[in-house]
Amino acid sequence: MATSVGTTPGGTTPAGMIPAGTTPESENGAEFQEHERILSPDFLSVAQITEMLAEDADGVQRKLEKFLNFKNLHTCLKEAILLDYYVSGFLWARGMDFSIIQYSKFMTLLDMLLHNLRTLRMSLEDSIKWLGEVMAEIGPSHSQKNEEWNIFDIKQTNAIVDYLKVSLFQHYKLYEFLFYSTREEIVIGTEQVIEVVKPVGHPFPDPLEEGMAFDIYSTFIEPPPTLDMEMKELHQEQGPEESHPEANTSETDPLVGFTIEDIKSVLSQVTDDILIGIQTEINEKLQIQEEAFNARIEKLKKA
Repeated sequence: MATSVGTTPGGTTPAGMIPAGTTPESENGAEFQEHERILSPDFLSVAQITEMLAEDADGVQRKLEKFLNFKNLHTCLKEAILLDYYVSGFLWARGMDFSIIQYSKFMTLLDMLLHNLRTLRMSLEDSIKWLGEVMAEIGPSHSQKNEEWNIFDIKQTNAIVDYLKVSLFQHYKLYEFLFYSTREEIVIGTEQVIEVVKPVGHPFPDPLEEGMAFDIYSTFIEPPPTLDMEMKELHQEQGPEESHPEANTSETDPLVGFTIEDIKSVLSQVTDDILIGIQTEINEKLQIQEEAFNARIEKLKKA
């Protein structure tokens, strides 16, 4: 759970102020408890961080997927976005060469920011203020007594703030939409009722109703009786000699009775007719072009 920085575990005394009746020893104990409460409990254990440090980018993704118990990455957009958020943060921390405790606190910081947004519905302004208070506690301090509690130096603190600006705060509205907005269910299929006709004496098995339409099946897979089948049936009824009367007659030549001169005459007449038509078409086009040129020449003369 996200807690407000700057209060005691009871949530009533501001940090840095000593209630009446307290001793320096009780003050140190309260400060130690307050420091231990910052970013606790850890989001990842030391063993889990050590396992991921030995993996490449794909291995880190698989490990975090297992640690976060994400099982629907291929169908759940929310899980995919959250996994990308944590994997990107861990790989960025690897580039910063953090220690194990720094990895632990940084990943816990990423998780707490999302927790504040998802559960407490913190606004962007409140999240930035919360981050500033937390970084003041775990970052560099001017007080000598808290020096051993500092987890990040000034350079690392500034780098963390810059990273959160471009990774979370810049897309804060999108994360709000992810957690608060309900998404409509997309219908990707429709139900259809198919009636399949089963003829009597069907020679082939019926097609699967969900496989193909019956008209396609009957047209292409099981075609209706063709002329060949009808001729075979007729042949069986009439006998071989009656079913093929043309087999007893000799084939006649369509050019029987014509001489070579007759054929040449016919071909010459057909060729002349074709050439006359082409010649007439060419003459008409030439006449049109000639008239067009004459019209242009007359215009040039008048100009």
